[in-house]
Amino acid sequence: MSLWPSISDIEHGAETLRRRRFGVIEVAGGELRQVVLRPWPKVATFLDVLTGRHFHARRPGDHLRLFYNQPWGHGNFLVLRYVVSQRNTSMRTLTRALDVLDEIARLKRSDALLCDVSNGRIDRRIMARFGWEPHCPSRWHRHYIKRFYGDFPPRAAWLNG
Repeated sequence: MSLWPSISDIEHGAETLRRRRFGVIEVAGGELRQVVLRPWPKVATFLDVLTGRHFHARRPGDHLRLFYNQPWGHGNFLVLRYVVSQRNTSMRTLTRALDVLDEIARLKRSDALLCDVSNGRIDRRIMARFGWEPHCPSRWHRHYIKRFYGDFPPRAAWLNG
């Protein structure tokens, strides 16, 4: 079994996605390329933020990578850990990546998705549009949660075939 398996078909890779805790969703041109499963969690650092901003500003294209973790001590949650996009990333590409994250949460029967938004251009309105709400107010962090507790949104039509 590979440490870094790649899944391009959610249906056929459902059992592997259910078992593995860490991954990267890659979407380009509004289409799912793959979900690469990682052997360890993504830890976002200040260096990641700096290089991610540089990468976004200088790299043209419609491509996005979304890193997620299922924390060891809290297996009923998924954490949207880090997102890297290219300069021309479309709303469709972002939406597809979030649809895949929702589907992985459904497969794992997760109670909620969590994230800490550090990009000042991402506001409460855009988070609400995708079903996220503020959580655990803090002076230094902007935490958001998307709750499921067994009540998942309808599966995205494009995932059905």
